[in-house]
Amino acid sequence: MADQELDPSDPSCLHLVSAFLAMDSTESLISLSRACGGGSVTEGVQRFIWDHCLSKAAENFHAPFLKNFLKKLITEIELNHDPVLDELYEQYAYYMTSLKDDNVVKGRICKCISFLFPAGSSQLPSCPNSGKLVVPLWCSLNMLDGDTGCALWPSSLFLSEFILSFPGLFSNKSCFEVGSGVGLVGICLAHVEASKVILSDGDLSTLMNMKLNLESNNFSINTNRQERTEDSNTIKCIHLPWESASENELQDFMPDVILGADVIYDPACLPYLVRLLAILLNKKIPSSAKRNDKGSLLDSKSMDGKFNGSLQGNANANDNGNGFDANEGKIICNGTSNSGSSKGPVAYISSAIRNIDTFNHFLSLVDQANITITDLTETHKPLNLLPYMQSYDRSNVRLFVLSCK
Repeated sequence: MADQELDPSDPSCLHLVSAFLAMDSTESLISLSRACGGGSVTEGVQRFIWDHCLSKAAENFHAPFLKNFLKKLITEIELNHDPVLDELYEQYAYYMTSLKDDNVVKGRICKCISFLFPAGSSQLPSCPNSGKLVVPLWCSLNMLDGDTGCALWPSSLFLSEFILSFPGLFSNKSCFEVGSGVGLVGICLAHVEASKVILSDGDLSTLMNMKLNLESNNFSINTNRQERTEDSNTIKCIHLPWESASENELQDFMPDVILGADVIYDPACLPYLVRLLAILLNKKIPSSAKRNDKGSLLDSKSMDGKFNGSLQGNANANDNGNGFDANEGKIICNGTSNSGSSKGPVAYISSAIRNIDTFNHFLSLVDQANITITDLTETHKPLNLLPYMQSYDRSNVRLFVLSCK
């Protein structure tokens, strides 16, 4: 008896297609394929993969990735002593003859990141009618080969989930990101209708790739530092090396919210980063505070200047586990809804702490600059909008909010 045709809208099938488009690891794809078939890659699952993934792969889809996936997929099916679709054999044979291992294309690949909003999220302003936000991004093939700025890092994914989970913190506000990389955070800021989005990076090749990604997502780009842009579909991109950024040029921006993903990594760069943050945070009432500002997450207990892995603050009892009060639609922090006016700009930094000494050095510099830092990781968890991405480890990423003392 032939397998019943799979429904693309079924969560397990949706996860498989989303992981394929995001070019997640082949191990993840095989695992999701098994889930679609109830434990094995059945003929119906194979047909679904062919119809909805392989046959629809765009011409610019990375051929070595497809070849590797087909190899692992066929091996998985054969080990289970199940028949393999002829189309899968034929496609793999094509890659075997046309693609040699020593002739792998170098450069960048296009990944489509699908943010899948869970059921019951329709009340969230950032949730599209389809329940899915798809962002195509050109990324580097090798993040460790001098192309780190064009890689898609976990901290960037985490910060993007945070923005989409708590849109009220960013909508109608001027937002500035340091070290913007591929531009994903900026695209999410524009999606939640930030009044102004300014992206920056110190590497010119990264900046060029970022602009390509913004154009691929139908955004206009403004590179004029002085020109004021009111068009919500326009994102400003600037070249900004931290070590040479002057106080005068930074004061031209003076955003309400500063963001950064995985910017705490190089001890030599930390003094320049903290100086930049101190200048951007040292501002009186943000312009948006005069426009019915919904506030920020500054009611939690601040850190004591040294990180030891302990949690800061406590989750509210009425919180749904994601820091979002479903009844009020407001951020909850230590029992207080942050709907009052903010006293100044804030910065949200997501980071994987790879070296505790480097991070403690950052905390010391922050304290010397009279900046308060609060750990929000446990008290304000974003929604899991990337449930299919098994290679994405959220447990290694922490989220901090910073403000002037």
